[in-house]
Amino acid sequence: MNQTSLSALIWSVADLLRGDYKQSEYGRVILPFTVLRRLDCVLAPSKARVLAEKAKREAAGLDPDPFLRRASGLKFYNASALDLPTLMGDQDHIEANLYGYVQGFSPEVREIFERFDFHAQVNRLAKADLLYLVAEKFANVDLHPERVDNVQMGLVFEELIRKFAELSNETAGEHFTPREVIRLMVNLIFIEDDEVLAPGSPVVRTIYDPTAGTGGMLSVAAEFLHQHNPQARLTLYGQELNDESYAICKADMLIRGQDVANIVAGNTLSDDGHAQRRFDYMLSNPPFGVEWKKVEKTVRKEHEEKGFDGRFGPGLPRVSDGSMLFLLHLVAKMRPAVDGGSRFGIVLNGSPLFTGGAGSGESEIRRYLLENDLVEAIVALPTDMFYNTGIATYVWVVSNKKPDERKGFVQLIDAGSFWQKMRKSLGSKRKEMGDEHIAAVTKLFGDFAEAELATVFDAEGRELERRIVAAAEFAPEPPASGKTKVAPLARIFHNEEFGYTTITVERPLRDEAGQIVLGQKGKQKGQPQADSSLRDTENVPLGEDITAYFKREVLPHAPDAWIDEAKSKVGYEIPFNRHFYVFEPPRDLHEIDEELKGVSARIMAMLGELAE
Repeated sequence: MNQTSLSALIWSVADLLRGDYKQSEYGRVILPFTVLRRLDCVLAPSKARVLAEKAKREAAGLDPDPFLRRASGLKFYNASALDLPTLMGDQDHIEANLYGYVQGFSPEVREIFERFDFHAQVNRLAKADLLYLVAEKFANVDLHPERVDNVQMGLVFEELIRKFAELSNETAGEHFTPREVIRLMVNLIFIEDDEVLAPGSPVVRTIYDPTAGTGGMLSVAAEFLHQHNPQARLTLYGQELNDESYAICKADMLIRGQDVANIVAGNTLSDDGHAQRRFDYMLSNPPFGVEWKKVEKTVRKEHEEKGFDGRFGPGLPRVSDGSMLFLLHLVAKMRPAVDGGSRFGIVLNGSPLFTGGAGSGESEIRRYLLENDLVEAIVALPTDMFYNTGIATYVWVVSNKKPDERKGFVQLIDAGSFWQKMRKSLGSKRKEMGDEHIAAVTKLFGDFAEAELATVFDAEGRELERRIVAAAEFAPEPPASGKTKVAPLARIFHNEEFGYTTITVERPLRDEAGQIVLGQKGKQKGQPQADSSLRDTENVPLGEDITAYFKREVLPHAPDAWIDEAKSKVGYEIPFNRHFYVFEPPRDLHEIDEELKGVSARIMAMLGELAE
């Protein structure tokens, strides 16, 4: 059974809840029961061993906990003689028995159900005479790992969360990221590390997600590395604010055999759950355009008191969008280059590329990243890729262990055309990246060379061929009466090409007679006074001489102007779209006129047929 059919089967429990629960409340029942059934199935093969070990150790007067973990073969267990199927045998005591069953789990699992507020939901279901019916429904769903692997189970949870989010008018994108986007990001952060991917290499690495959600990014990364190098060990770390997502993530980590103490609940920006740790790899999809006013006091205090010894030393973005704070948080979590360095991928919207002029918090953050040579690549994704937004999104690849050929450079890749239409839209998500698209973008990143996309069309405008060519190559010959469109696909820039100096251009204040007004006191005595109404600014590229620029661009138009050097500021922006813009000249007027005549003729012919 695929994850879509399985999630539909689980979702059918909503039919029982209708009337006693609001639609927006369905998730409070279905999610914890799904987790419970999954854990139930995972522990089923070791149930008898655990119970026998419990009796043996208690008889000997020993703490059974470490022995039960060993008997289960996992990092958790359930010491109750009950499970969901056996609970069905005693309908009259279903509530008490279910409580007892959940209490039989090891402490880390009980904490998961506390996050779900599971006991309150059990009590509510019992009062509505629904508890037995709901429990029975889940007892008949087979979630054994041999039939539903961890990847499928993760997709089931994501599909359920998406449905609940739609019903409650919440943003599903706060909870998870499309799997194909995660796969692309995982490819990009691992591709250059031959030692890690080489089969048989027993390396140990760490990966961290500060906005872990249900753990999708961590899970995909673990699966990717295991497929390439089964001997490699990847320890997963994360932090998540939403209680339900945190509980699901923690359950998934338990089943994977990870240390669940590495998954922390709380707000990453105000309460760093891994304050002293540094990581080899990191992934994140922070909320887009979400204000950070709730944590502003804490964040500003860290910025002002700790400076660069804290996480937010380079600067603070405007309060209306906190995504760049997560970017800085990840930079602070990078393992020092002398200890092997780090690489991370983060999904951001377009705002962090250009928002804020010279001296602003956003510009200062970009300046810090570029002047310290941390930005390795930025990949533009297709629009309509996420469940809660259709806006443009970008994957930033940031590293302090760049290969020599990449040092001092930033690679920009426009993957906006690498998509296929989904058979069925999911919220705002109408497009997806196929395996071939992910492979193409990964290769572009790995090749580290400028490239173009040549698309060949026939005379009717239908696409015939699409080919990635080196930037210096010519596009293939178009067919007769057809055409070829060539667009930049990958470009490489020096870091300083994104920098500029904002100069303030002043012009003199004049009196009614047109004479320049001079200062009367202090340092300004005898100096022309600036007219604030004529004040202007110019952005001069970092590599250009400011004086030469001023003489060439300003003085011919304003001979009396001067630069107020005290106000000059260095800024950085990454105008992504500008570098990939392709000018298409307007169509020939004669061609448009002939087309209009043809359309008019067809309309008149159709009208004539109707009149007959």
